[in-house]
Amino acid sequence: MLEEVERWLDRRSWSVADRPMERILAAKRNTRVSVVLPALNEEATVGDIVAVIRRELMSEAVPLVDELVVIDSGSTDRTAEVAVAAGARVVARDAILPRIPAVPGKGEVLWRSLMVTSGDIVCFVDADLRDFSADFVTGIVGPLLTDPDIDFVKATYDRPFDTGLDASASGKTPGQGGRVTELVARPLLNLHWPQLAGFVQPLGGEYAARRSLLERLPFPVGYGVELGLLVDALHTVGLDALAQVDVGVRKHRHQDERALGRMAAAIYRTAQLRLSRGHLVRPRLTQFERGEDGFTPRTYAVDTEERPPMVDITEYTRRRVA
Repeated sequence: MLEEVERWLDRRSWSVADRPMERILAAKRNTRVSVVLPALNEEATVGDIVAVIRRELMSEAVPLVDELVVIDSGSTDRTAEVAVAAGARVVARDAILPRIPAVPGKGEVLWRSLMVTSGDIVCFVDADLRDFSADFVTGIVGPLLTDPDIDFVKATYDRPFDTGLDASASGKTPGQGGRVTELVARPLLNLHWPQLAGFVQPLGGEYAARRSLLERLPFPVGYGVELGLLVDALHTVGLDALAQVDVGVRKHRHQDERALGRMAAAIYRTAQLRLSRGHLVRPRLTQFERGEDGFTPRTYAVDTEERPPMVDITEYTRRRVA
C-alpha cells in the first residue's frame, strides 16, 4: 500500500461513534441535507428505511435531514405507495428531465435525483437494506458537516453473506458479501488507481457528497456508477477530500451469480473507459444457462452510456439560477 494511502487511512477513516449527534447538529447551521433512495420493486424494505429516517433524523429534536426523496425507477409493486405512506416524497424517474429519455440503471436514477433535490449535501442510500440504522446517514453526512475539506464520504461495513441455511446452522457468513468488490473492483483499483486502495467498500451504495462536486461529475447509467464516481471524485478533488466511515453491518438482498456477472462487466467497462477514454471492446457479455437440451447462451448488453455532468444540463442551470 502506498504511504499516501496509509496516511489517508489514519486521517480520513472514522467510526460513526467519532461524531456525536450534538456535534453534527451544531455544525449543520444552514446547510441543507437531502437523502435519496433509488428504488425498483423494494416494497418489502423501503418503508422501514423511510420510517427510521423520518423518526430519528427529521424530528424537531434532531433536524438533520431536510429532504427525503425516493426515486422510483419503474417499480411494478407497491414501492411508491409504501414509501409515501412512510413519509417520503416519491418522484418517478421518467418524470424527471422528460426531454431526455430515461434508460434503465441505478446511475441514471442517481443522476436525475440532482434535478429534484435541493440539499447542499446529497446522501444516497440503497432501498433494499434490512435492519436499517440511522447511522448509515449520520455516519457519512457527519464529516461533510464538520470538516469543510471533505467533499465525498463512503460508508464502510461488514456484509454478511446469507447462505440460505437456517440461522441456527450459521446461515450468515460474516464479511463474505461483496463478491464483485473482491473479485473485480478491488483488483482494478489497486492496479490502476492505487490511491483508492484504502476504501473498504468502494462499490457500496451508501455515500454522501457535496452537491458542488456531484454536479460536476459524469454518471455511468448502470452498475458502474459507484466506481465511476469514486475514480472521478479522486481526479476532481484529490484523495484528501475523500473519506470513509464505519457504520457497522449492512444487510441486503444478494443477487445471483449471473446478475453479478453482468454487474462485473459493467464495472470493468466503467474502469476501461476511464483508463482509455478511447475505443471500447464489444460491450456484450454472454452467459450460459442450463436448459433441457444442455447449456443455452444468453447475451446481454453491458452498460455503455454515461450522463454528462449535471451542470451541463440547461434545465438544471436554469433551476439553480432561479
